[in-house]
Amino acid sequence: MDMNSNHTPVLTDSAPITNSRLHSNLLPYSHTGATFSHGMLLNIPRKKTGILEDVFSCGWLDAMKSSSPPPKYITKDVNQGFASSESDPYFNWLLKYPSALASFDQITNFAKGKRIALFLDYDGTLSPIVDNPDCAFMSDNMRAAVKKVAEYFPTAIISGRSRDKVHEFVGLTELYYAGSHGMDIIGPVRQSQSVSHNHPNCIVKSTDKQGKKVNLFQPAAEFLPMINEVLNSLIECTRDIKGAKIENNKFCVSVHYRNVDEKSWDLVGRRVNDVLKGFPRLRLTHGRKVLEVRPVINWDKGKAVTFLLESLGLNNCDDVLPIYIGDDRTDEDAFKVLREGNKGYGILVSSAPKESNASYSLRDPSEVMEFLKSLVVWKQSPLKSHI
Repeated sequence: MDMNSNHTPVLTDSAPITNSRLHSNLLPYSHTGATFSHGMLLNIPRKKTGILEDVFSCGWLDAMKSSSPPPKYITKDVNQGFASSESDPYFNWLLKYPSALASFDQITNFAKGKRIALFLDYDGTLSPIVDNPDCAFMSDNMRAAVKKVAEYFPTAIISGRSRDKVHEFVGLTELYYAGSHGMDIIGPVRQSQSVSHNHPNCIVKSTDKQGKKVNLFQPAAEFLPMINEVLNSLIECTRDIKGAKIENNKFCVSVHYRNVDEKSWDLVGRRVNDVLKGFPRLRLTHGRKVLEVRPVINWDKGKAVTFLLESLGLNNCDDVLPIYIGDDRTDEDAFKVLREGNKGYGILVSSAPKESNASYSLRDPSEVMEFLKSLVVWKQSPLKSHI
């Protein structure tokens, strides 16, 4: 395919969003010198620059606004001791996505005799969403809860942040870590050779800081020079926009506009768009008040979950129950994998109604911590967890 006619970044999103999504006929994407297997190529829309700019000015700004955290509802489900009203949107939403705490017995009844594998997002799940992403610290109580649950269940953190950064925040060696939305994974040495993605730089046997044998999985390794080039350009072009912050997440770059005046959001988007015009192998997605630049590769948090399950020897096993807890659009890929294969449960962390591929919900990180503690108590009771 001739890529000379397609030098406009692709605006994509991992979950449906109103009318601001882009629609077009999809054609296979390829690029000179690519070494990815066919299954890792990503279908992307081909659009003329002028058309895309029109969509950007209208639809993408709406998408940026829609990614802002919605107003929080104070009421909780009556099963958890708070008064609710049937006219409360959150109460009605809970009928479709019931609380994982109120439904804990149902979840654990299904888990009896099964091996639970736990996957956790970081921001908004283990730590609160804060104005400064460098200050998204998890509490000591949360760290203790994660440490304890990892003693009983294989546990992995899957974050959009760089792997080193999220490891620094969490500070636990008992876990497996996947950064850059799963494009940088340290996991257990594979128990079989069934995990193969036909890329020479995907799997590198290595040792962690404790000298433990691990697999280093980086399917987008060849994109690093390109990502670094874009990183420097984005830092320079947003320098004059008050509140804009560029975060280096190694295999992706985050452009935070949480602290930018809403009147300047369009300017942020246009500056990012201008930088990416010359990089057709990169795509632009959005999260909660953040634009993210990522490689055009068929890899996401859902595939990271599958890879980790395979590395743990737990994939395609009838006696395994994966549970994924996350709060953002990027977590929807993992929820979808678990739902479509009827493999496990996705739990959405949200204090307001929104559509999701998850099966259950929790309101905030404090409820996540309560759920993790409940899992430990359940596991410590052999009569409950093994019958």
